[in-house]
Amino acid sequence: MAYYYRLGEIPPKRHTQFRQPDGSLYKEELVSSKGFSGIYSNLYHIFNPNEVKSIGKPRKYSWEPVKEHGLSQTHLKTSGVEITGEDYLSARKMLMMNSDVMMGICTPRKRKMDFFFKNADGDELIYVHDGEGVLYSQFGKLPVRKGDYIVIPRTTIYRFEFNEEGPLRLLVIESHGPIETVKRYRNEVGQLLEHSPYCERDIRTPEELHIEREKGDYLVQIKKQGMLYPYTYGHSPLDIVGWDGYLYPYALSIFDFEPITGRIHQPPPVHQTFQAWGFVICSFVPRLFDYHPLAIPAPYNHSNIDSDEVLYYAEGEFMSRKGIDRGSFTIHMGGLPHGPHPGTVEKSIGAKSTEEYAVMLDTFKSLEITTEAMEFVDKNYPMSWTE
Repeated sequence: MAYYYRLGEIPPKRHTQFRQPDGSLYKEELVSSKGFSGIYSNLYHIFNPNEVKSIGKPRKYSWEPVKEHGLSQTHLKTSGVEITGEDYLSARKMLMMNSDVMMGICTPRKRKMDFFFKNADGDELIYVHDGEGVLYSQFGKLPVRKGDYIVIPRTTIYRFEFNEEGPLRLLVIESHGPIETVKRYRNEVGQLLEHSPYCERDIRTPEELHIEREKGDYLVQIKKQGMLYPYTYGHSPLDIVGWDGYLYPYALSIFDFEPITGRIHQPPPVHQTFQAWGFVICSFVPRLFDYHPLAIPAPYNHSNIDSDEVLYYAEGEFMSRKGIDRGSFTIHMGGLPHGPHPGTVEKSIGAKSTEEYAVMLDTFKSLEITTEAMEFVDKNYPMSWTE
């Protein structure tokens, strides 16, 4: 994160004695990025964070690309998908990937996790398409709801508890590098600028600590190098009495993203919401269309020469696309032009606004479709621009 935050009890100085009521020391833990050169937080445990009771047999937890899919504009028809797995981990179905990022869906049957998860492979961005609940982590309790982007830094130990009522649908993005606010919208000390489409007031941090003091067996599933390692600890990882720093999970709602509009059509970078190594995330939200007297609201044809473009359709009707449903993905590969479907350009002229919501992933390395995605491929989509 770009600003300092603290919760609970902490000593006046780092790395000094901080004692519990019984006279024993709290156990300090530094969680840092880039060795000791990046953002970090200091956490204070009741128990030793290294107190491992047992380590179970690891299992493979990765996805395989489909090489034969090749160069093809792609529509993944996932709108009708309901339950994707029994629990939060088995339900994560990554549909596309490269060495920088993976993207997929998750709709678990069990709404409450009975274990903790730690991703040691990368940062995570969870978009709550449908649902409401709470993210519990060492950093505290963070209520989440429909429309939220939840940024979870690498190695955060967490569990979700989603409400049992209503639909639940998550979009999951795993990043090899840190997921950050957009650099061009920050000043030299990291504060979001006046013309940024969102600011610190829109960012929701953990609102209170959730301290679990009981001893027992606590399972933490750790993802590392495409494997899942079951670690059992002698106490809950949520034994933190206080912490401070710049590294922690947070939520930003797509409903709080303020669109940038113009007299003529604005390109996707004005919708950028996050940056990471090798890709960006953009948010398409309700907005006024262009106001030049001869403006064409529909986007122009575009050839990506060095990136692939993914759109996840969340809400509303996209005027430039036909046959796309809520929950669909389109993947427009670099090397091929893409643009509005026939008839949609003329139809858009005179329109004043749009009520659409979508999440866009733009990568700078080619994406590959995974074996999990093949059952959702719309084989007719590459020919859908034919008059």
